[in-house]
Amino acid sequence: MADMLTALKGDTKLIADAKALAGEVETALKQHAIVTHPRFGKVYVYEVNGFGSYNLMDDANVPSLLAMPYLGAMPLSDPIYQNTRKLVLSQDNPFYFAGKAGAGIGGPHAGMDMIWPLSITMRGLTSTDDREIRSCLDMLRVSNAGTGFMHESFHKDDPSKFTRKWFAWANTLFGEFVLKTFTERRHLLS
Repeated sequence: MADMLTALKGDTKLIADAKALAGEVETALKQHAIVTHPRFGKVYVYEVNGFGSYNLMDDANVPSLLAMPYLGAMPLSDPIYQNTRKLVLSQDNPFYFAGKAGAGIGGPHAGMDMIWPLSITMRGLTSTDDREIRSCLDMLRVSNAGTGFMHESFHKDDPSKFTRKWFAWANTLFGEFVLKTFTERRHLLS
């Protein structure tokens, strides 16, 4: 908000207040939202209450832990983010599902074993590994169940079991992913 207000030459007191609030939130996150996981090391948590309790998971939506560099919250190279990425893309995340049709993150509101194409797209957008990016593109290609569109979610073992025939958010991010791949790694689209 401070950046937007600065660009718009907004109220200087409001800009200062927004920067102060952002600083408070960043300090609180560093104090309460980083824990040491026995397998992955220091990771960001999904939810924290400020009293020592936290929730280790991720949800397929954006914003999400997986999407933090995409949203500009930190560089892709941030070591705590990289540990967190490994965590959320593993069975240690209760909403990570892997099956015959693909592997990705779902969420509590679409049902168990339902992978969101948003998460596969975000995985591809936050990867620098050609094999992982190609794998994401392949999963997204087959997950549309012949409709030509991204759905809200699909079953990990059967892409013909999906929610929402048309999900503009997933289609738009998929388009961004394909465009980024075309611009930066065209060889992966052949």
